[in-house]
Amino acid sequence: MADSQSNAPSRARAGAPTSGVIHVRTRLTADFTVISNALAQRRGSAVTVGVAAYISSLPDGTPVTIPALCKHFSEGEILISRALRELEAAGYLERRRERTSTGHVRTRTYFYDVPGGDPNTEPDPDPDGPPEPPKPRGPRKQGAAAAVAPASAPPEETVAAPAPAPAGTEVLVPLADADPKAVAVLTGLRRVDPRLILSAQETARLAPAVARWLAAGLLPTHITDHLTARLPDYFLTRPVGILAYRLKETPLPVPARSAEPAVRPMVAPLRNCDGCDRAFRSKAPGRCRGCRTGDQFRAAG
Repeated sequence: MADSQSNAPSRARAGAPTSGVIHVRTRLTADFTVISNALAQRRGSAVTVGVAAYISSLPDGTPVTIPALCKHFSEGEILISRALRELEAAGYLERRRERTSTGHVRTRTYFYDVPGGDPNTEPDPDPDGPPEPPKPRGPRKQGAAAAVAPASAPPEETVAAPAPAPAGTEVLVPLADADPKAVAVLTGLRRVDPRLILSAQETARLAPAVARWLAAGLLPTHITDHLTARLPDYFLTRPVGILAYRLKETPLPVPARSAEPAVRPMVAPLRNCDGCDRAFRSKAPGRCRGCRTGDQFRAAG
């Protein structure tokens, strides 16, 4: 009992911080996701970082629409849609409209670990797997860089004319050139259903079809009733797809009225009876029916 006893640690952890977080690391060999510190430590909304981390952990092909994310998170559609817009503006997320081999146009979502990264740099890609997404489009160069480009071209080089659009592709008309009546019908849909809020590009896409319906003789109220009738209670995507499908087939025009007026039967003129001076209609002057009937009774009696 001559030795002193103490319950204090024999030695403090070397290099341990005196404040702040202390990590307890565990080596993971399965069910983990690697994300960059730039994304995990991104300043701003915690919802944005959480949505990005969740999307990074999902396998390819998993839907990441707003309704699908709302089923997983407790936040509502407004916060989830705001987080997706922030990720899209930062370059982590990209949504493209691509035409499939069957001719259908679908919206595909690409998520990048590093904004502007090349998807072809992944190690050991699977040759039998799905096709790799194309490289994201960078921001358009404007200003001085755009002005120098034409000057650096050789003088003998000619600019080729743009190739015509292939058959079956949809040609968008600028909103300024669209029919004002068709634009008024589309912008007025939100008064009937507040969910039918269309962007300028979506309005320019649907305006030619609405103009054809108006040219066929339909009133704007008829088109509005057709587009807003029996809509689903919940939209999985933007409502522009449903509206475009309902405007796909143009109705038959109203048949033109005949220029010749309809022939009405001739009405006999009014005449005064020679016997009782009562007015009656007859082609020739004479007696009315009552006077003629009385003359027959007197002749028979």
